[in-house]
Amino acid sequence: MIRQLFNDGWTAGPKLGVFGTQDDGTVRKPVRLPHDGVRDLHRTADTPNGSHTGYYPGTHLSYEKTFEVPADWHGKAVMLEFEGVYRDAMVFVNGDLAGQRPSGYSAFELRLEPYLRFGEANTIRVEARTHQDSRWYTGGGIYRNTWLAVSEPVHLTLSGVRVTTPDIDQERAVVLAQLDVVNDTRHTRTVRVETQIIGPDGREAASASAPLTLLPAHTGTLHLRHYVRKPELWDVDDPNLYTLQTRVRDDELLDEHVTAFGIRRLQLDPIHGLRINGQSIKLRGGCIHHDNGPLGSAAIDRAEERRVEILKAAGYNAVRSAHNTLSRAFLEACDRYGMLVMDELSDVWTEGKAPFDYSLAFPEWWERDVESMIAKDFNHPSVILYSIGNEIFEVGRPIGSTWGRRLAEKVRALDPTRLVTNAINGMVAALDLAASANPGEPLDVNALIDSMEEGMNTLGSSEEVSHRTEEAHAQLDASGINYSESRYAVDAERHPDRILIGSETFPGALDRLWPLVEQYPTVLGDFAWTAWDYLGEAGIGRVVYQDEEAGGFGAAYPHLTAGSGTIDITGRLKPIAYWRQVVWGLRREPYIAVHRPQRHGQEVKIGPWSWHDALNSWTWNVEPGSPITVDVYTDAEEVELQVNGTTVGRARVGEDKAFIARIETTFSPGTVIAVAYRNGEEVGRSTLETARGDLRLHASADRQELRADGTDLAYVEISIGDDAGVVHNDVEEQILVALDGPAVLAGFASAAPATEERFDAERRSTHDGRVLAVIRPTGSGNITLTATAEGLLPATVEITAAH
Repeated sequence: MIRQLFNDGWTAGPKLGVFGTQDDGTVRKPVRLPHDGVRDLHRTADTPNGSHTGYYPGTHLSYEKTFEVPADWHGKAVMLEFEGVYRDAMVFVNGDLAGQRPSGYSAFELRLEPYLRFGEANTIRVEARTHQDSRWYTGGGIYRNTWLAVSEPVHLTLSGVRVTTPDIDQERAVVLAQLDVVNDTRHTRTVRVETQIIGPDGREAASASAPLTLLPAHTGTLHLRHYVRKPELWDVDDPNLYTLQTRVRDDELLDEHVTAFGIRRLQLDPIHGLRINGQSIKLRGGCIHHDNGPLGSAAIDRAEERRVEILKAAGYNAVRSAHNTLSRAFLEACDRYGMLVMDELSDVWTEGKAPFDYSLAFPEWWERDVESMIAKDFNHPSVILYSIGNEIFEVGRPIGSTWGRRLAEKVRALDPTRLVTNAINGMVAALDLAASANPGEPLDVNALIDSMEEGMNTLGSSEEVSHRTEEAHAQLDASGINYSESRYAVDAERHPDRILIGSETFPGALDRLWPLVEQYPTVLGDFAWTAWDYLGEAGIGRVVYQDEEAGGFGAAYPHLTAGSGTIDITGRLKPIAYWRQVVWGLRREPYIAVHRPQRHGQEVKIGPWSWHDALNSWTWNVEPGSPITVDVYTDAEEVELQVNGTTVGRARVGEDKAFIARIETTFSPGTVIAVAYRNGEEVGRSTLETARGDLRLHASADRQELRADGTDLAYVEISIGDDAGVVHNDVEEQILVALDGPAVLAGFASAAPATEERFDAERRSTHDGRVLAVIRPTGSGNITLTATAEGLLPATVEITAAH
C-alpha cells in the first residue's frame, strides 16, 4: 500500500453564491493542511456565536485540490482518509458527491475508484460549515491530516491491524495481532500474511506467518499469536514501544503496514484503584480542548507533540479530551512520552447545548462515530479510558440511560480491553430542580455559576441526584464526576465497589481535592478544567477587578481565551501550574508569585475557574515603596521574604490558602529571595531579580533542526529583557517579525486574554513581556527569523529544515 500525506496543493476560501454555484477563485488562496479556515476571519462583538467561540463568526468553507491519477491505478484500490473536517463535511470528486461526515471530530475514509478519471487530472472539493454549533471555538475546515492510500486489490483495510496484549508476566508477553485483509477481486485468493515484532532496541522480538484464503469481495480476519520474551513494558515513566510489521504477499508483496504498540496490563478494583503493570497510579490529570492557540484548530503534528511535552513537564500524567476525540498525532505523542488518555466521544447526545450543534446528527451517526474513535485509538497504549459523553442532560432520565447503555456496550463490543466512563455533572442532570426553585422565572445560569463551587458540590451528592444518576453510574467501569467531590466520601460508604474519577474539577481546588484522591482508593484521579488554555468560552477564568465588567459566564468583546488554563495558549506555565506541582508533591523549591502592584488594594473577584493575578517577576513599573503582595508556593511550614538582603516579612504557610504563604511588603528594585522552613530548618529557597540597565530583544527557538515535510514547526519565544535575559513583564511593545528562507509564519501570538490582534499578522504587542512566533517550513534550507521593535536592537534565530 502506498499511503502518503495528502496535505499539499489545496486551495481554500469561502463558499460563495447561491444554489451551489462556485466562487470565481478570486478569494481562494493556497493552503497546506492541516488548516483552520476560521482563525483568520474577522472577529466582531455582534457575531451570533458571541463569547462561546471567542467572537469568531461562522462560515461555509470550500477546499479544492487537483491531482494527477496515473493510468496504472486502474484496478487498484484508492482510498482517501480525512482525520477530521469541521464540520458537516461534503466531499466531491470531479463534481460528484463521494461521501459526507456530519461530525467534525470523527475520521472517515472514502473509496475513490468509482469517481476517478484514470490517466488525467482529477479534482476533489471538500465543503465544511460551522455556525452556532458549539460552546467553544472549533475552527473550521480540514484541520487534521489527510491521507491518500493506493493498494493492490488484495490489501489490509486502513484500520485492519489491531494489537492486544492479553497475557503478560515478567518472563513473556502474549501479543495478539488481529488482521483484516480484503479481496476486491472477482476470484478467490490465498495469500500469506507475515508479521514481525521489533522491540524498543530495534531487534526482532517475535514473528509469525499463516496463509489466508479470501473469497471474492470479502474481508478475512486472521489472528496471529506472538510470544515476546522478557517484555519491556509501557508505562508513564518508561513508555517502551514495539512495532508490528505486517506484510501480505502471494508471489509478490501486495501490502504492508507498520503499527506501533505498547505492552502493558490494565487493572481496576476498589482496593488498589487503577493499576498499570501491577502498580497503582493516581491520575494527575487535566482537560484539554483541541485547538492549538496561535494555529487555531490546525492539528499540525509538531503542535500536538509540543503540547504533550509541556504537559508532561508540568507534572500531568493524564489528559482528558474535551469534549471530542483527540487527533492521531496527539495520541502518538502520548505514546512516546508516557501520557495517559481519556478520549471523549461527544459533548451532546440527543439534547443540544447550542442551536445547531451535533445533537442534530448524533441519533443517526453515533455508532459510526464510536467505530471511528475505537479504530483510531485501539493500538495506542496511552489510551486507557473511553468517555461516552460530557455533562449530558439526559443522564438523569430513564430514556437517557438507555442511550448511555447503547454507547457503553457499543464501546465494549469494539474494544473490551479498556475502561468506559462518562463525565456526569449532577447539577446538569437535575437542572429542573434549579428551575423549580423559582417557578415562573427564567433560569439564571450566571447566578448558578457564581455559586457553582459550593452549589454544584452540594447538589451533586444529594439524594435526588444520587437516585437520578444511579442507572448511568451502573453502566460504567469508572464513574466520571464533574465538580462534585462530595460524592467521593458518600459513594465510598454507600457504593464501596463504585470506582470514581474526578473527570472535571476547578483548577484552584486541588488542595482539597488531592487529599481525597489519595485517601480513597476508589477515586482514580483528578482532571482540572483546564490544563491548557483555549480559544472561546471567552473569559470564564478571568479575574475581575472593581473597575471592570461584572462577572458571569463569558466576557465581553474583545476577550478571546477562556483564561482557565494552568498553561497559557503560548505554552508557558502560569503560576497556578507551579502551585499544583507543590500540591502533587512534585516540587520542593519554593515558587514566588507577585501580585500586580498597580492593582494593589483593589477589590477583586476570583471565579471558580480563576487564579490570582500574579507573576513570577520582580520587575514592575511602579515607584519604589509601592505596596505589593507576594505569594510563595511551598509545602514547607513557614516562609521568610528578603528584599536586597533585608528580611521584610515572615508568614506561616496555609493561613490564606493551603501551600501558600502570603506576605505584604513594598516594592524595591533589586533581589527578592523566598526562604522556606520546616521545623525551623531551611528546606529551600528561590530568587527573583529586577531587570537592570537597557532593555533588548531576546529570541530563542525550541528546536533548530526541523523536518521539511509540512508536519514540523519551530516555536520562537521573543521577549523584552535585560542583558542577562531577565524579562521586563511590565512593558508592552509592538514586535515585528520577518522570515528569510523556505518557511511561513504559521502563527504569531501572545497570551493576552483580550485582544483584537490577529494570529496571521506579522506585528504583535507583547503581553507580560513576551510574544510567540510559530514557523512552518515550506522546503529544505536555512531559515532566519528577525524580530524588531522601536528603539531596541533586533534579535535573530537561525533554523535549518531538511527532508
